[in-house]
Amino acid sequence: MRTSISPRWLSSEEIPLPNYNVRDVVKKPEKNLTGKIAPDDAALFRAAVGGVQPLAEQNRVTPQPVPRKPVLRSPAAAPEIIDSLSDGCPANSFSDFAPENAADEFLGNGLSRMTLRKLRRGTWPIQDSLDLHGNHTDAARKLLQEFLHEAAQRNLRCVLVIHGKGLNSRGGEAVLRKLARHWLTQHPHVLAYCDAPTQYGGSGAVLVLLKAGS
Repeated sequence: MRTSISPRWLSSEEIPLPNYNVRDVVKKPEKNLTGKIAPDDAALFRAAVGGVQPLAEQNRVTPQPVPRKPVLRSPAAAPEIIDSLSDGCPANSFSDFAPENAADEFLGNGLSRMTLRKLRRGTWPIQDSLDLHGNHTDAARKLLQEFLHEAAQRNLRCVLVIHGKGLNSRGGEAVLRKLARHWLTQHPHVLAYCDAPTQYGGSGAVLVLLKAGS
């Protein structure tokens, strides 16, 4: 007669556990302080890409910057200069437009005669000049107005206007000389004028004094 022996189960408190240290079980990977690739890793990399060849230099495409489209800007419109100068009384011929007498000098209202003396002596140096030779009435008047407008924008004080003596004009009449001086007396920026010195044309030109900061 056999006697059966049932197994005896040990409780968890009775099972001896080995004394493990967590630091011994989980090992941290060693740090590569040198920054160099380990020989084993380098060998694995070469085995993986062993058949790859670097691209030839001539096959490389260098990226080019995208060109910018120029910005088109419309030019600023030139200011319109109002034609406010009068030729005189209308008549049938070109010469009849000129006033009867072209004054040798002009002085604005309220200015002292000393201003003209200073202008003749060259107190204000000539800063720019305009030659009206060869122009007819309309062209000469327009050129003179544009010239005086620009001179005022540049804050010029003294300019020279050459109109000629009329020696080569039809009938020997100095029409342009009369008209130019007549126009100058009407212009709001003109303070005074007088005959130019001999070296600048004498009676065939005129020194013009302009307002300061006009």
